[in-house]
Amino acid sequence: MKNQATAIKFLPILVLTALFSCGNETNSDSENELAAESEQELIERAKIIHDQTITLDTHADINSQNFTLDVNYTMNLDTQVNLVKMEAGKLDAAWFIVYTAQSTLDDEGYKIAYENAIDKFEAIHLLADQIAPDEIELAYTSDDVRRIAKTGKKVAMIGIENAYPIALDLSNIKDFHDRGGRYMSLAHNGHSQFADSHTGDADGIYLHNGLSELGRQAIEEMNRWGIIVDISHPSKESILQMLDLTQAPVIASHSSARELTNHTRNLDNETLLRIKENGGVVQTVAFGSYINEDRRQYLERAANDESLSRDEAPKATVSDFVDHIDFLVNLIGVEHVGIASDFDGGGGIEGWNDASETFNVTLELVRRGYSEENIKAIWSGNLLRVLDDVQRIAGEIQQR
Repeated sequence: MKNQATAIKFLPILVLTALFSCGNETNSDSENELAAESEQELIERAKIIHDQTITLDTHADINSQNFTLDVNYTMNLDTQVNLVKMEAGKLDAAWFIVYTAQSTLDDEGYKIAYENAIDKFEAIHLLADQIAPDEIELAYTSDDVRRIAKTGKKVAMIGIENAYPIALDLSNIKDFHDRGGRYMSLAHNGHSQFADSHTGDADGIYLHNGLSELGRQAIEEMNRWGIIVDISHPSKESILQMLDLTQAPVIASHSSARELTNHTRNLDNETLLRIKENGGVVQTVAFGSYINEDRRQYLERAANDESLSRDEAPKATVSDFVDHIDFLVNLIGVEHVGIASDFDGGGGIEGWNDASETFNVTLELVRRGYSEENIKAIWSGNLLRVLDDVQRIAGEIQQR
């Protein structure tokens, strides 16, 4: 793999003359030492931290056509994530996504959705079990993640984006868990049988005014079997109701701060503080229009003005991305913040446009003054803590 790896690209950012703590445990002496570092010394220190950290991305979309014996992630495909790019950027773990677009709430729609989901589950297993078992392994627990990472292999995990394929049969939740699914959102860009989508927060049109009764039952089943409740994509009211019902911590698998970028896919301060209270984690997402307000506004205008080219929209950068991390750390604490890319699903920004550039995120965190301990927590420690808690609580529920 290393012979195929492309060179990691570094961001041309000047050394900051003053570093702030962002909730880090720094003192004036250490800040002065950091300020005195040369550019090369800072990069070398960041490399050491990056090498010693389990870097984990909670959202990488897939196309099952890239998971075949003839075309697969052992090759440097024209995808933002594959094993070659993961090795180049030292991205250790990726949650591959079983995504299903929302369609009609009827038997035909459910049938097609279920078949799509099973196809993606099987594609991920094929990669890990048959195509490249010496290069990547599927993890089911946080202990699996740590064990696999120590071997030098890449870690695959499975997230389910949109519970639509569950149809009306809640027993499918355990089936999806047994296939490796470890988080699931109840809606996507459209209202599902379980929950209203964030799209209702934009157009004012809702189906359930939050969760349906089936959605409430789904939360119970997810808690029972150890699937993390993912609150990215549902409406705010749906999210608040989920937080009222769940017995376990939640995650936002790929969302950022609405205070900084006013998109309905982002989370407002009230919701963020509820996630903190719940013990959950917000996986800040490297999606341009979710982290750069100028880009969001431009693209909103371009959608209604053919004279505006999307290519001319302001670019989001790693600096914008870490601005959202800073905001979240200051509002809800470093222990409630993580990282997601949404690669191959619309994500990617200047400086972190594919997995080969993953180091640039760590480098920017080091520039901002984050400690090694906090960088490790943001990259994976916080998310793995939630997974541990969810699985422990599931065990307790099953024993009742």
